[in-house]
Amino acid sequence: MTIKSSLDQLGSEVSFHFPPHRIISLVPSQTELLADLQLDQQVVGITKYCIHPPAWSRTKTIVGGTKNFNFDGIDRLHPDLIIANKEENYQDGIERLKQKYPVWISDVANLDDAYSMITSVGRLTGTDARAQQINQNISDQFRRIEKKSNQSVLYIIWKKPWMAAGQGTFIDAMLRTQNLKNVVETSRYPELTAEQLASLKPDLIFLSSEPYPFREKHLPELLELSPSSRVVLVDGEMFSWYGSRLLYAPDYFNALDLTDGKSK
Repeated sequence: MTIKSSLDQLGSEVSFHFPPHRIISLVPSQTELLADLQLDQQVVGITKYCIHPPAWSRTKTIVGGTKNFNFDGIDRLHPDLIIANKEENYQDGIERLKQKYPVWISDVANLDDAYSMITSVGRLTGTDARAQQINQNISDQFRRIEKKSNQSVLYIIWKKPWMAAGQGTFIDAMLRTQNLKNVVETSRYPELTAEQLASLKPDLIFLSSEPYPFREKHLPELLELSPSSRVVLVDGEMFSWYGSRLLYAPDYFNALDLTDGKSK
């Protein structure tokens, strides 16, 4: 085993034993990527939100949530590489882990960033060829996306307070791949008052299945606030997971019938 150095997506140099044999993933979409890179034996720890693949929640050690790490549990696993994300994880926790372990941090705001992350994780784990094949398959799928008719969208991720996905987010990038216009012009994830939400008057309101678990029962409240909009329940994984889940996103986007707010 040799020492290898790699720049993460924040530009920080990470030195680690290569190939890593005890990996902890702190990000659900990157956990799924590690599974698709066939690293079942190498991944020893994941978060409670890492639901893909389902079997891993039973066979891997759960090291807390994405913003609440179980540091003692992580220490017991003796990781030789931790894979994290700037947005999904919390800075204080990451800084504490970096004092003891090599932590590689992704920063993904668009499809190109996602390709770069997948390539890098392949290099980190010695699965370069598999990673490149995944990227090629994702690229092939995204070339098949059917462009929508430039409809405006408000993508809501939280309730009490209302929060939406704005500019510079991966969700916004996924909307743009479909020729959908995000009505939120501010960056990141702004809070919206009911009055602000009502004033936007988008053609469509997307209610995401995560992080807030929006359901059918939430539709009437949004329709009351914005009666001219069509309210659509959408699978948040397809819009916000930037690992190998992207293989399935284009077919999902194409199946969204936005004329009546339902999937085909």
